[in-house]
Amino acid sequence: MYSIIKKLTEEFTPVTVHAHCDIPCGIYDPAGAVTAAKTVARMVELIGQIDVTDHASRNKLVRCITAKEEHAELVKHEVQVIWSDYFKPEHLAKVPDLHDQVWKLLKLASKNKQNVDPAAAAELVAATEAFAKSFAASKA
Repeated sequence: MYSIIKKLTEEFTPVTVHAHCDIPCGIYDPAGAVTAAKTVARMVELIGQIDVTDHASRNKLVRCITAKEEHAELVKHEVQVIWSDYFKPEHLAKVPDLHDQVWKLLKLASKNKQNVDPAAAAELVAATEAFAKSFAASKA
């Protein structure tokens, strides 16, 4: 039994990481932010298709707007947690434009809360996917 544990320990060396929940649990993943950004883009698409002619269509419009707002805010939250809690000064060597990237991404999320703009929604998805790639690069 000892040899199995020793072999596993040698194979999978633990790395100390501080987590978003301050326990630390070490769980960080930008996938939630990417999904939220894609949801914003989908809601923008649906909003553009709704012809408000009755209560049901008005209800659908309100629900889509609400989902767009909530998911744009979720993008901001998820990115801010990873940026402030996961990234350390040593990661900047691998991702030197991190702060500018995050600043622009957060501004795009706000822009998507303020407007219904397919181009801005596509930019948000692209920026969030780029952030996810930067996160992966920091772990390499």
